[in-house]
Amino acid sequence: MTDAAALPGQPRGGVLSGAATARAYCVLAPNPSAMTLDGTNTWIVAEPDSDLAVVIDPGPLDDSHLKAVVETAERAGRRVALTLLTHGHPDHAEGAARFAELTRTPVRALDPALRLGDEGLAAGDVITTGGLELRVVPTPGHTADSLSFHLPADAAVLTGDTILGRGTTVVAHPDGRLGDYLDSLRLLRSLTVDDGVTTVLPGHGPVLNDAQGAVEFYLAHRAKRLAQVETAVEAGHRTAADVVAHVYADVDRSLWPAAELSVRAQLDYLGEHGLV
Repeated sequence: MTDAAALPGQPRGGVLSGAATARAYCVLAPNPSAMTLDGTNTWIVAEPDSDLAVVIDPGPLDDSHLKAVVETAERAGRRVALTLLTHGHPDHAEGAARFAELTRTPVRALDPALRLGDEGLAAGDVITTGGLELRVVPTPGHTADSLSFHLPADAAVLTGDTILGRGTTVVAHPDGRLGDYLDSLRLLRSLTVDDGVTTVLPGHGPVLNDAQGAVEFYLAHRAKRLAQVETAVEAGHRTAADVVAHVYADVDRSLWPAAELSVRAQLDYLGEHGLV
């Protein structure tokens, strides 16, 4: 879920639908929009020599897309054995129950309301289906239930909406919180520095091949926007709508409602830190 178009200086990548790494294949959902970019990236992840696959974010409730995901896995000689969710927004999770019917798989998520089966997901969990290693990374901020998945064998991280392949993401107030989001970005930066992660496999937009650059861009962008919001408040723009009109004047007005969610989160953050 994006709150802006592509911005100058943002790291560029490639691959929207197809093989992105040795273990990750993207099937692009047919739900493009200003908020979802080219559509939702549904990820099929598997060890190269395994006949079992994990699917991350089945996407919207679109039978043709869900069946295409199953067929893509089957063409590669694999059976979908597990479904994971990065978070509960409908463009990522609405199709999960139907996908579970098609594949007869459990659905694991942080939010108990989204789970189908006995197991959820928590920080530190390691998924080992078919010999795969996927490490669960808590990345709240976009939403309270946002997770990322570290794929160490491919030096990659699947970020859902925490980092997008183009533009910047919404901190979806009131569920999303800016302080949490900044902490999550710093945690992802530590994966690039300490764990050698080089590739971002996002929930929307193209793959990014400079993970550290992407995280640094996001942190710099957030710092800049926060400073702009603080300046706008000091200039007398008190409501979120007024701040959006002032700070996001160069952004397509169709994205202003999403921008207002992020501004509300920024105003809360500034208030919590005694800055406004």
